[in-house]
Amino acid sequence: MKKTGILNRHLSGALAELGHGDTVLICDAGMPIPPGPRVVDLAFRAGVPSFAEVLDGLLAELVTEGGTAAEEVREANPATAALLTSHVTPLTLIPHEELKLRTAGARLVIRTGEATPYANVLLRCGVFF
Repeated sequence: MKKTGILNRHLSGALAELGHGDTVLICDAGMPIPPGPRVVDLAFRAGVPSFAEVLDGLLAELVTEGGTAAEEVREANPATAALLTSHVTPLTLIPHEELKLRTAGARLVIRTGEATPYANVLLRCGVFF
């Protein structure tokens, strides 16, 4: 058994398959998930695991080139907006309806137990060299 890093075997395996330019959606429990992308559902109960915990864990494992979130997060969920601004660089904000459309192109969807509005981000994978 792994001692450190991500222990969930489904998530660990899915992350190992990602390549440069692939996108990963980290979403709250209410985000509609389109058919197509591989889904790892981590939601246990409302708020568990939190969006912040999953984002921190993934950013420790992934190289990213930036991300995209809903512009509505600024007013509806300032705490998540601050988290995204401090952790995802560069961060592009687009209308939530457009973000939902872009999720269909994601290679991986990770569903958290977050139950606050607009706690979603589409990360773009980079390379480590």
